[in-house]
Amino acid sequence: MWEPDTKKRCQTNEHQQQQQQEPNNPTGPFLQCFELILPWLTPIELANISLTSKSLNQLSKSTTLRRSSDASRSFENLPIPFHNTIDDHPYAHFIYTPSQIFPSSSSQLQRQSWGSLDFSSSASRLGVEPVSLVDELGHSVSGCDCERCDDEDPDGCPCFSEMDELDMANECGPSCGCGLECENRLTQRGVSLRLKIVRDRRKGWGLYADQFIEKAQFVCEYAGELLTTKESTNRQQMYDKLASDGRFSSALLVLREHLPSGKACMRINIDATRMGNVARFINHSCDGGNLVTKLVRSSGALVPRICFFASRDIKENEELAFSYGEVRLRSNGLQCFCGSSSCFGTLPSENT
Repeated sequence: MWEPDTKKRCQTNEHQQQQQQEPNNPTGPFLQCFELILPWLTPIELANISLTSKSLNQLSKSTTLRRSSDASRSFENLPIPFHNTIDDHPYAHFIYTPSQIFPSSSSQLQRQSWGSLDFSSSASRLGVEPVSLVDELGHSVSGCDCERCDDEDPDGCPCFSEMDELDMANECGPSCGCGLECENRLTQRGVSLRLKIVRDRRKGWGLYADQFIEKAQFVCEYAGELLTTKESTNRQQMYDKLASDGRFSSALLVLREHLPSGKACMRINIDATRMGNVARFINHSCDGGNLVTKLVRSSGALVPRICFFASRDIKENEELAFSYGEVRLRSNGLQCFCGSSSCFGTLPSENT
């Protein structure tokens, strides 16, 4: 009873295969299908696919070229390209998130499209709602009533605060009525500067300015998985073992915020090793570099965000760097190649 339909499908497949093989029709239905699949593949999977036919090899090369043209996968306002004249690594593969994300959410995101033919289309910003203060009904209990803060006078907003000597600031949050165009959401609009990721023979990938950046200008935040201290310690121990052969580099940032009482501090652990944004490529400098980290709180959110600002004027093509923290001289510590006059020779690392 099913024989006629089966025969018809076989004839259709044979006709499609013939279309593929014709010189004047290099993109048959099968290749059109692969155009949708290739952006979801890992570099190894993409390399294996490229060996199967000339047509797929060309598609794979096009996908690789599009990946190297924008590390942000169109999540940011401007493309952030890779540049490599050192070796045969065209880009670094990771899952992109422009904001903090919790492991429970990141575990559901095992793959992410990158290098599609429709590469010019802007993507919606990925992320999760910050942990917020709520009442017994689940309604937010913090935030301002402004629909839009005054562009010429942002300090008129009740959420606004200048960066103080503790390098902290408050911005409008999820419970405020204003949108991303609000002047008091400076660090929430993503990367608005031209940046690029450049390969160095000793340091690997590094983030560089692709334009002049003025002192105090916002550059980017440090985005990735927000971890508990226990999970952070476990991951750091695993990363230390992987880095022992010199071929692995993690991007786990640990920051301690001392509370006003001075008797306690809050530890913030953000891991951008597998999932993060362009900040994961910022290298260490023993002299402090040209970036400064500031904690930015959004009204109603419990966890602050770690944001980078220019500590001085930064020239075009200058590498962006900051201090990873206090250097602990260890026999098995990773070598530092920052090149500053005050280089300790060893990268800072968290005690594990």
